[in-house]
Amino acid sequence: MTAQMTAATTEYDVIVLGAGPTGENLADRTRAAGLSTALVESELVGGECSYWACMPSKALLRPSAALAAARAVAGSREAVTGKLDTAAVLARRDSFTANWKDDGQAAWVAGIGADLVRGEGRLDGVRRVVVRTPEGGERVLTARHAVAVCTGTRAVLPAGVPGLAEARPWTSREATSAKEAPARLLVVGGGVVGVEMAAAWQALGSQVTLLVRGSGLLPRLEPFAGELVAAGLRASGVTVRFDAEVASVARDGAVVTVRLDDGTELAAEELLYATGRAPHTDGLGLASVGLNDGDWLSVDDHCAVRGVEGGWLYAAGDVNHRALLTHQGKYQARMAGAAIAARALGRTVDPAPWGPHVATADLTAVPQVIFTEPEVAAVGLSADEARRAGHRVKAVDYEIGQVAGASLAADNYQGRARMVVDLDREVLLGVTFVGPGVGDLLHSATVAVVGEVPIDRLWHAVPAYPTVSEIWLRLLETYRDAE
Repeated sequence: MTAQMTAATTEYDVIVLGAGPTGENLADRTRAAGLSTALVESELVGGECSYWACMPSKALLRPSAALAAARAVAGSREAVTGKLDTAAVLARRDSFTANWKDDGQAAWVAGIGADLVRGEGRLDGVRRVVVRTPEGGERVLTARHAVAVCTGTRAVLPAGVPGLAEARPWTSREATSAKEAPARLLVVGGGVVGVEMAAAWQALGSQVTLLVRGSGLLPRLEPFAGELVAAGLRASGVTVRFDAEVASVARDGAVVTVRLDDGTELAAEELLYATGRAPHTDGLGLASVGLNDGDWLSVDDHCAVRGVEGGWLYAAGDVNHRALLTHQGKYQARMAGAAIAARALGRTVDPAPWGPHVATADLTAVPQVIFTEPEVAAVGLSADEARRAGHRVKAVDYEIGQVAGASLAADNYQGRARMVVDLDREVLLGVTFVGPGVGDLLHSATVAVVGEVPIDRLWHAVPAYPTVSEIWLRLLETYRDAE
């Protein structure tokens, strides 16, 4: 199918709003099915993940992890005598963002046969999109079959903090793209962005203070994960303050001062607020199709937006609030693209939960790695989440450092593993690992949780010796011995 031009309108089979990883994957699927596809992007092709999130943040964190790994083993420890080269780390970070240029990503879009339309797109009724171009003009696009919203989220600052906006705080974008390490950095927020950026900039030479409103870090994970990460941050030199409520913020030239509700005042050159995200749907024209601008988009398991007649509007990735992670957005995009193509080509969309057009792995079996020192890797439900969901569970813990492979990987390896077992079905509902390099253990846990592999079958998945994967055997033995 080919795009057809009229005097004022360009028609496509599919229009995708947002050319980040989610939009790119969805467009790739619809183009592979032979559907003409337009990708509309107002910033850089490749989106938040490529330029201000996953890639630059991990590029900032990796050098300190590599250095810590070398220092954790006698012999290599003695060979490591210097500090991180901050300028080299930042230059390497810049290489991963292509210096914030999207020529390569734009070429990829052309390579799959999709059209890249630059500008701010908004819905303007059924299957109709109006794009305001960088030159100030407008283009009108219409879709024969589907429009997919893949616009992601944006950082939000809390309302009601006096002086915050005027203090020009960093959000995640400034934190991952800064050109130099501030002498002092205040970080507000104990979630993933807060702990990762605190770890990164402390390693790069800043004196970091992490201010957490609650009593622990990473509140959505097992409590021990936050405890071990807090200990790791403190060991690296980060000051971690819990139950810290910001009362006001003021900037005087190069220094920003934060006043806490207990009267304490803290000063730094930069302030990072990492306290939340909002859907990037404001100004998207949702009202023109009966929805509310600025809202999250509720979707079914095909990623079709609920409340829109005709089943032509889809939303994949962070914007639907099912799982705010790049890999889950890309997964949803693949499912949504397949569903759109199937419907456009007159094929049946399989309603079964294991069908090729249904997204279900973004509900309870979501994997995530947090690249602090120690790392955190988790999939599925925590023990508390499982209990709240009505499951009868047993949480089984084991110290990873007691596994032979871990003691070989690092002297005095410190880490912990937990598996959450559904006692009625004897399958895993969730697994959490905390320790150096545990991200490499996560996919095996994901397969076990998603596949609902019975405990009695996991015994026959034999881990190689001597690797850290023997943690699986130790967890199973601990579960057996506790029965």
